[in-house]
Amino acid sequence: MLDDVDLLVCGAGPVGCTIAERAAATLGWKVLVVERRPHVAGNCYDSIHSSGVRIHNYGPHYFRTNDEAVLRYLSRFTDWIPGNYVVKSLVNGRLLPFPINLTTLEQFFGCSLDTDAGRRLLDAKRQPIAQPANSEEMVLAKVGRELYEAFYLNYTLKQWGRHPRELAPSVCGRVPVRLNRDERYVDQRFQVMPKDGFTALFTRMLNHRKIRVLTRCDFREIQTLVKPRRATVYSGPIDAYFDHCLGRLPYRSLRFEFETEFVPYRQPCVQINYPNDHSWTRTVEIKHVTGQQHPHTVICYETPRSEGEPYYPVPAAAHQALYERYRDLAEVTTRRERVFFCGRLAQYRYFNTDEVIAEALQCFEKIKQLGSNSFLPSPTTTGRVPTSIAESSADCGRARARTEARRRRASSPRPTMA
Repeated sequence: MLDDVDLLVCGAGPVGCTIAERAAATLGWKVLVVERRPHVAGNCYDSIHSSGVRIHNYGPHYFRTNDEAVLRYLSRFTDWIPGNYVVKSLVNGRLLPFPINLTTLEQFFGCSLDTDAGRRLLDAKRQPIAQPANSEEMVLAKVGRELYEAFYLNYTLKQWGRHPRELAPSVCGRVPVRLNRDERYVDQRFQVMPKDGFTALFTRMLNHRKIRVLTRCDFREIQTLVKPRRATVYSGPIDAYFDHCLGRLPYRSLRFEFETEFVPYRQPCVQINYPNDHSWTRTVEIKHVTGQQHPHTVICYETPRSEGEPYYPVPAAAHQALYERYRDLAEVTTRRERVFFCGRLAQYRYFNTDEVIAEALQCFEKIKQLGSNSFLPSPTTTGRVPTSIAESSADCGRARARTEARRRRASSPRPTMA
C-alpha cells in the first residue's frame, strides 16, 4: 500500500480533504491521507455529544463566504441550512449586540440614535489615528476609548495573551462596526451550515476509491516510508516540519469544556462573549445553528491558553518575520522535493473555512502543473539557492540529524544487567 502513492497528504482537515478529492477525482491519482487525530475534518470536526446533541468539538465554525465558486464546490458534498450567527457581549451586566451596531451604541451610551446620529457619535469618540500601527490604534480610530475598553481590550488580552498594541491591526480591525441594526455576526453574502454537519461533508469528500485515509498516524512516522510519485501536501505547523530549526513560532491554544443543560436552549443566541468577566472568552450553544431538534442542549466554555494543540497563529511583526524565514525554506523544499505547504498552520495565517478551501483549490492547481510528471528530484533544476536560505537549510539539516539521532537512541534496545 505504501509504495503505490501518487500524492501524500498530511492532515485530513479542509486543506487535505480538498486537495485529496481534487487529485483523485480529476487526475485519477492514488492519494494517501494521514491524520494524527482519530477523525477527519480537522478543527471543523463535529460529533454527537453523550447527551445526544451535536457539538463542534474544537470551537464554532460559522461557515460564510462571498466566493460562489467555493460554495458551488462544497455543494457537491452537502446540502445547506441557513446560518443564524448572532453574537452578544456581556458588558456592564447586559447582553449587547456584537459587532457593535446602532442598538449597541444606544444601550451602551443610553441614547436614541439613527444612522446620522450614530455616525456623529462615533466621530466624536474616535481618536484621529490616520494609519493605525496595531490593534489598539485600529479600534481607537474606529470607535474610541470607551467602547475599546468595554468590548475589545480585555477580550483581546484573554484571547491572545498579549496587549492589543502588540498585535497587528488586522486582529481587531476585521470586526465590523455597523451604523444599522444588523445583528448578524458577519457580513458575507452566503451564511449557511452543512445540513448534516462538517464531519459528514469532509467524509464525503474523502469517499473515493483512489483515496486511502490513515487516522491516528503521525506524518513523521510515515514520511520516510512513503515516496509519492507526484507530490506531498503538508498542512501542519511549518516550524515543526523543519524541526523548529529557526526557532518556534508561537500559537494560541484553547480548552473546551462542555456542559449539558436540560432545557431546549439556554442562551438567547449561538455565542456570548465575556470581555470583562470570567477566565473564558465565550460560551457557545451551537444548537442555534445546527438546526437540531432536541429537548436538551450543550454549552461550550472556551478558554484560551498558551500551551496545547495549536489553533491560532499569533499575528505580530516578529512572528511574521520568523515565519517568512520558514516560508523561504518551504519554497526551496517545494521546488526540490515537491512538498506543498498549505493551511492556517503551514502558512502561519488566520483563515476562515471558506478562505482555506480557496487556498487549497489554488494549491491544487499548482500541484497539478508541477505534478504532470512523476517526481524525479534533480538538484540541477532547482536553481541557485540564496545564501541566507542555504545557511538556514544547513541549520535545519543539522537539527534534523540531531532529532534522528535522538530517535535512534530512544528506539535502540537498552543493555540488560547480568
